[in-house]
Amino acid sequence: MHNLSIALHLAGHQVTGSDDEIYNPAKDKLESYHLLPPFGWHPDQIDASIDLVIVGMHAKKDNPELLKAIALNLKVVSYPEYIGLHAQNKKRIVVAGSHGKTSTTSMIMHILKACGVDYDYLVGAPLEGFDLMIKLSDAPLMIIEGDEYLSAPTDPKPKILHYHPQITIITGIAWDHINVFPTHEDYIHVFADYIQSLPSGAKVYHFGKDEELNHLVHKTPRRDISFSDYVAYPHKIKDSTAYLLHAEHEFQIQVFGQHNFENIQAAIRVCSDLGIEETASIQALMSFKGAAKRLQPLFISPDTKIYLDFAHAPSKVKATVKAMRSQFPQFRLICLVELHTYSSLNKDFLPQYAHVLDEADEAIVFFNKHTLEIKRMPDLDIDFVKSAFAKTNLKVFTQNDQLEGYLDKIDKKRTVILFMSSGTFNGVNIKAWALN
Repeated sequence: MHNLSIALHLAGHQVTGSDDEIYNPAKDKLESYHLLPPFGWHPDQIDASIDLVIVGMHAKKDNPELLKAIALNLKVVSYPEYIGLHAQNKKRIVVAGSHGKTSTTSMIMHILKACGVDYDYLVGAPLEGFDLMIKLSDAPLMIIEGDEYLSAPTDPKPKILHYHPQITIITGIAWDHINVFPTHEDYIHVFADYIQSLPSGAKVYHFGKDEELNHLVHKTPRRDISFSDYVAYPHKIKDSTAYLLHAEHEFQIQVFGQHNFENIQAAIRVCSDLGIEETASIQALMSFKGAAKRLQPLFISPDTKIYLDFAHAPSKVKATVKAMRSQFPQFRLICLVELHTYSSLNKDFLPQYAHVLDEADEAIVFFNKHTLEIKRMPDLDIDFVKSAFAKTNLKVFTQNDQLEGYLDKIDKKRTVILFMSSGTFNGVNIKAWALN
């Protein structure tokens, strides 16, 4: 929401906002543009002069400002609904799926920027070379990371159903968000609805080795849209360095992992549809470092590699661990994952994590009881967590001092250490530890 407010401000709109909690980096960013709102909810600032109210996920249905806006009959939309309205006359590219959305969207953005193409965008993480995670202008093209989560308390429609893209990528389907999609079938239905929402003539790129996705594509009644599957881009790993293979040449790149080679293939295919030659796309990707917290290096030396990744859902954790094992086969691999989301802290969902850490030499799961209290979820039994992951010698920590004590005793020689979380490990300063 703070990125959207800044983008609207830069586009010439008069922007005000509200929130009861604002943390950095959002707080400092808003302050630098003189957009930092007063803390709390202030219905007196809602009046008939307002042209549009955009509601984020944090506001509840009984929010006093929202109720005032509705009483005044102001136009109220969710964040993704607004993006859909903004982009309705543009060519729209949407990257959807359970995993790889941010990385694939970032790759497309990086290629287009390197090739001098003007476009708007919405992406879910900071990216080097881009000041904001959203751009709104009169550009004829928009690249959108399409999340399947609900749009807003006032708009229970999944976000991706607002966009109606002419070109889309679906990276794969793996059940997530159990708090709003309580069954596997509920989650699958979202992507079936997404395919039905596409305009006539749309083109769909889908990962060809995802059985769930292939089944969905094959049973769709739509015959007025085209489907094209893809697999990983040709590549090789040599001396812990990744190369793309094209036209009998090897192109060194800075990202790695089977999932990223799959993302690269999808990004190159879409950019080809937008008029970018394959060689130009590959040359652009040579300077791509990845989005924030996507296999982000915290410390690299010949003897020690420490990475931070956003992986939290089972399919993401498994793919990220596999990437590290493939990239550094001669190193000891230590993997630490934080349970932070509603799904990962849900006892009914936890068995989905079975064997995702099997390729690690040492594995640690961390969760904080305060997080469970905030989310109003029941406590988790440590033995149940261990059995759910089905990993021999798995360690489970629930206190910061337990995690910090373990980290301080790690022998970093010939070791790769991978932190995975959508949270912050309850404030444990991972980055400072990595540099120590």
